[in-house]
Amino acid sequence: MQTQMLFLNIKKLFNNKEFLLFAVLTLLSQVGFAQDIICSLQDRKAFESKITNISNLKSNDIGETVVAVGKSFMGIPYVAKTLEIGEKESLVINLQGLDCTTFVENVLAFSRMLELGQSDFNAYAEHLETIRYRDGVLDGYASRLHYYSEWFANNEAKGIIKDITAEIGGIESSKVINFMSKNRHLYPFLKDDGNYNKIKESEQFLKDQSICILSQDKIADNEHLIKTGDIIAMTTSIEGLDITHTGIATREADGRIHLLHASTGSMEVEVTTVPLAEYLKEVKNNTGIMVARVLPL
Repeated sequence: MQTQMLFLNIKKLFNNKEFLLFAVLTLLSQVGFAQDIICSLQDRKAFESKITNISNLKSNDIGETVVAVGKSFMGIPYVAKTLEIGEKESLVINLQGLDCTTFVENVLAFSRMLELGQSDFNAYAEHLETIRYRDGVLDGYASRLHYYSEWFANNEAKGIIKDITAEIGGIESSKVINFMSKNRHLYPFLKDDGNYNKIKESEQFLKDQSICILSQDKIADNEHLIKTGDIIAMTTSIEGLDITHTGIATREADGRIHLLHASTGSMEVEVTTVPLAEYLKEVKNNTGIMVARVLPL
């Protein structure tokens, strides 16, 4: 009843324009867990539709499940900065427009739900929070895993993925990661000194945490070691930055690894028409990839 009233009050606030309607909800899970969520009515309906559409996609191989779920998003528009909403960090749910990171996060969340036989919204929200935030806990803007190399490391620590880059020929990198603190003006939330200082702490963690990169010229020779469903993160030569794009590996009919991703080229979720190794040669500033394998539950 309280949730219904919240929807009605917000709807009045926006003159009944449902497409502008965003509800900040406090949801309680069965274990008493509470979280702030931003979710439109359209996205709640999209969640219900997605649960129905993927109900028969579970495979005995988690990688196959991940790709099947990922392909169910094909054609969804690419939309940048979908998480930069409101005056404080909340768990943003947007299934109508995805950037490369939120695409991967949503695919993982729904895949894990299939693995566990779950279908309720609260479980989905908890999976999404677990994947998106440091140690699985939303605790302000800086708790979001902004740098993808930390996203890899933290989700590996949580047992969700395993970084296999070194195993498939990757070489350790000593690059300094500090793009956000060096470009504070690009991030509105970093106007707050507390957020800024916490982001610098994250960068210090990355300084002390070695990462491996499979160089662009080694990908074709090693792609047989990449499996369908592996997460691909594109490394870059841009100063202070680790990753510029991410997606999911899928072995297509030609026997080659392609990239399933929310593309800034076609501006929608797609599979690359050419194999990953060829695709990356056309990506400005690309130096190679990091690869993580999704772990079964």
